[in-house]
Order: sequence, then C-alpha cells, then structure tokens
Amino acid sequence: MSQQSDRMSGTTGTLPTRVPAGYALGSLATGAFGTVPGLLLLPYLTDTLGIAAALAGVLVLAPKAWDVLLNPVVGRISDRAGTRRPFLLAGGLALAVLFAAIFAGPFRSGVPAALYVAFAFLTTATAFAFFQVPYVAMPAELTDSYTERTRLMTWRVAVLAVAILVSGALAPVIVNASGDGIAGHRWMGLFVAAVIAVGVLGVYVGTARAPLSVEGGSEPSLRAQLRVAASNDAFRGLLVCFVVQAAGIATMLAGVQYFATHVLKDEETGPTVLFACFVGPALLVMPLWKRVGQRSGKLRGYRISSSMFAAGAAVLLAAPVVPAVVVYLVTAVIGVGYAGQQVFGLAMLPDCIAYDAARTGRRQAGVFTGVWTAGETLGLALGPGVYAVVLAVFGYVSSTSGTVAQSSSARLGVLLGFTVLPAVLVAGALVFLRGYDLTPEKLSEVQS
Repeated sequence: MSQQSDRMSGTTGTLPTRVPAGYALGSLATGAFGTVPGLLLLPYLTDTLGIAAALAGVLVLAPKAWDVLLNPVVGRISDRAGTRRPFLLAGGLALAVLFAAIFAGPFRSGVPAALYVAFAFLTTATAFAFFQVPYVAMPAELTDSYTERTRLMTWRVAVLAVAILVSGALAPVIVNASGDGIAGHRWMGLFVAAVIAVGVLGVYVGTARAPLSVEGGSEPSLRAQLRVAASNDAFRGLLVCFVVQAAGIATMLAGVQYFATHVLKDEETGPTVLFACFVGPALLVMPLWKRVGQRSGKLRGYRISSSMFAAGAAVLLAAPVVPAVVVYLVTAVIGVGYAGQQVFGLAMLPDCIAYDAARTGRRQAGVFTGVWTAGETLGLALGPGVYAVVLAVFGYVSSTSGTVAQSSSARLGVLLGFTVLPAVLVAGALVFLRGYDLTPEKLSEVQS
C-alpha cells in the first residue's frame, strides 16, 4: 500500500456536536482520578492513618510511577487491536471499583495500612492506564483538522473542569460530612467511583458512532515505536514541558488541604472554596481560549496561559498577610491559566501524532499517547511526592487524630510548596517549547 492510503485518515470537516460532547464525557473519569488522589490521598495517609510524611510521599509516588512503564505497552496493545472503545469500557469500570477500594480502610494504621493503600493504588493505576491511553489516542483518529482538534479539546477541558469541580470540591465535604476519619473517606471513595462510572459509560455510548479511523500498520515492535516517538522533536519538547508542568500543578493540588488548614485557617470550607475558585472560571473562559488559539495559534496560547498560572501562584506567596477574598480571586486567575494550558497542550498532542502518521504512514497513536500519559502520570505523581518532601524538610508533624498544631517552619513549608514551587515549575517548563514548529501550514504540507 502507498504511504498516503496506509496512514490514518479521519474527517477533515466539522464534527457533529454529538462527537465532541460524547468524547468529552470521558474526562469525568480522568478528571476525578487525576484530582482526588492528588488532593486527599497524602492527607489521608499522614493525618488519618498516621503514616510519616516521607513514607507517605513514597506510597503516593511509587504505584503511579508503575504507569511510566505500563502506559506505552498499553498503547502498543490498543494500536495492534485496531480499536479503542472496548478498552474504555473494561478499563474504566475496573477503575471505578478499584478507586473505592483505595479508601476502604480495612487497616487503621501502621505497616498493614500502608501496604494495603500501596497495593490498592497500584491496581487502580493499572486499570486507569487501560482507560486513559486509548482515550487520549482517539482525537488524532477522529479528525485530520487542525482547528477541530482544538474544538475537541475545548469540549474535553470543559468537562474536565466540571469533573475537577464536582470531585475535587465535594470530596472533602463528603469526608467531613460522613464523620471524617476512615468512615468519611470510605463514603468519599464510593462517590468518586460513581462519578468515574458515569464518565466511562458516557464516553463509551457517546462515541459509538464516531468516525474513528485506525487504518494502517504499526511499527514492528514497541522499541521501534518508541524510537519513532523520540525522533519527533515537536512531540518530545511538548511532552517534557507538559510533564514538568503537571508536576507543578500536582504540587499545588497536593497542598490545597494543608494550605487551607495552616495558612487560611479554614480547614472545613477552605479546600472547597479554593477548588471552586480554581475550576469555576475555567467553564466560562473556554470560548476565550478557543478564540486565542484561532487568532494567535496554539503555541502562543499555551505560553500565555502558562505564564498566567505561574504569575498567580507566585502572588499567593502573600496569602498570610492578605484577606482571604484576595487569595480566592488570585486562585481564579490561576484557574483561567490552567484551563488554557490543558486546552492548548492537549490540542497540540494530536497535531504531533498526525504529523507522525502523515510522515511515516504508520498507526501508532496509542504508543504516542502511552508515552504522553506515562509522562503526565509521572508528573502528577511527582507533585504529591515533592510536596511531601517539602513538608518533611520543614518539620511537618503527622498524626492519627486529625490536624495538630504545626511549627512556624512547617507552616512556611506548606506555603512555599503551594506557591513558589508550582510557579517555578510551570514557568520554567516553557523553555522546552523552543523547538516546537508544527504550524497549520507545516501540517497541511506533510499531509498533502
């Protein structure tokens, strides 16, 4: 077969609304799993199970680091299967069940509790890989249009914002309303599992008639596919930037509960209000970021939104001496930047995949997204781990009986980990985009 006929070919026209809407529902699952463990797992380990901060950081990092090895393999499997949707259903439903198991709490403290959480988190991360990797691969196969990929990601990030708001804002409320401790976390786990299940069933049904196209052979081995992915300069730079920024975002996410408790002095409502301020504006600015992408390009939009996030995080260093309302307003600015980061980063990924498909004539979107999600997972896992290290260095005291008074040094660690560290990571990562050059003209030229 010729290279032109053998490569992936999707629609170049406007997708019917049911396609981006149905596809976006999967972000209920990715958003919930990407948010709640980063928000509550570390405090659950340190302040409910009484596990030392350093060890808790390892427990949060190690199971998800497993996905760094697993995700490219899952991508290879889904490429060779020639279809993505069955993986969404099987992996997604397993994810829902196993997520609830993480917070089931059969052991109340000590080594048994630590080992149980580590094992439960490992199996949940495995199920997530079989859902997430095929899910992220689908946009490159839904359309060949540069602008339609941005539209797809606008829908997806809008639903992602809803998922973060619903799961991230309500999860702490459910824990507190259900008696806190292990019992409260059990009910929270069941609630988030239900959100995940709704997203899984929604994307599976919603993409049933989507114009997916996965024709074309793949490279003969996983090693060969990884070598091709590594040779794609635009993809490599975008990946490293996104991973570093994911670590910065996850560091801030891991610090929400600590920041609200020890800086804002509002343990009960602070985390929920912070999340509402972070995510709520994102639902309103999606049309704005879409217009920015159309007028200025995805790369410039990515840089603008990342700079907005970093600047807002740095400003929050003044949180101890300004009114809470100022903190919440700045958090909203950070949320606007975060929304843009997600839209443009995720819209640039299928451009990289389409460029590779047109250049090589091979079907390997799964491996590209496997590498991508592996990196993103590593970044999201590193965030809580790094934050735990900061807490340990500054002398944070763990407890089995809830929040305890902390030293001024520990409170400083809570503040720096939530503000300066994310700002540095998100802004500094932009240096890796210097070589990104996938313009609409270049993509059109290689696809013609």
